[in-house]
Amino acid sequence: MNFQTTRQDGKTLDVIESGGLRVVIERQGAEMVSISLDGTGFLYRDGEVTAPESGWANHATVMGYFLHRLWREQSAYRGSTIRGGNHGFLRHFDFAEPERLPDGFAYRVNADQVPPEAYPLRVSLTLSYRLTGSGVRVEFEFTNEEPVLDAHVSFGLHPGFAVGSVGKARVILPPGKYVRHMAPGNFLDGVTETLDFSGGEFPYPKSELPGSFLLGIEGLASRIFRLEDPLRGAGISLDFSEVPYVTFWSDADNFLCIEPCWGLPDSNPPVPFEKKAGLQVIPPGGTLKRGFSINPSLLK
Repeated sequence: MNFQTTRQDGKTLDVIESGGLRVVIERQGAEMVSISLDGTGFLYRDGEVTAPESGWANHATVMGYFLHRLWREQSAYRGSTIRGGNHGFLRHFDFAEPERLPDGFAYRVNADQVPPEAYPLRVSLTLSYRLTGSGVRVEFEFTNEEPVLDAHVSFGLHPGFAVGSVGKARVILPPGKYVRHMAPGNFLDGVTETLDFSGGEFPYPKSELPGSFLLGIEGLASRIFRLEDPLRGAGISLDFSEVPYVTFWSDADNFLCIEPCWGLPDSNPPVPFEKKAGLQVIPPGGTLKRGFSINPSLLK
């Protein structure tokens, strides 16, 4: 296992490398900017850390302590007001030097580092990236430091995977019962649709991906998702065994986002933060640990 910290275009990057697999994490936002295997990159704009002239500018955005959108960028929570843009404050947080683990890095947000307008309770986070034998495991560990109050959070990752063409890429879903949460204008309207799926290629029109597909997947016996891109000769398996929701999104032809989510967007009309759909609850003094794996491969 090789570790390195370097600078590129004014950004601080932490690098983990083992057996041809290389993961690069930008210190600001603790965002993976590259996942490569034997020199082939798997993320959108893999390895680039400067913003493009137009279009989506991220690679694998870290989302939390809420994700997606808040109604009018605010929400009432226990007598306080949470304010923030898409996906919460973590995506712009300046993380300190991470702890070096035997197989990766761990990034820390102490409770007193959380901006009170972004989240009012004392909840800390350790976000880790670890190389496994087949890929990278991403793990969120929240600790509720409040002595008597439950804490409510939602979180996830927003990875965009590079493809030669969204239309020609194969997105393979496991069989089972899916619950689609309708969100016109990116806000839940309370309408859901159930799909009993036999397994196979993505069952919804890819032309509608700019509007996002939010799917509940807790009813699946297996939660292994697969993306295959014959044009690039690249494949990705995603182990979402601990994940309750997945979001599919893209607004261009050269990337596809498959996002593990522990939560859903705000609703229209809105409700108090603690009543939002899909929230994860942490008891006083308790810890919540959840994660998933990204396993890249090269197609023959």
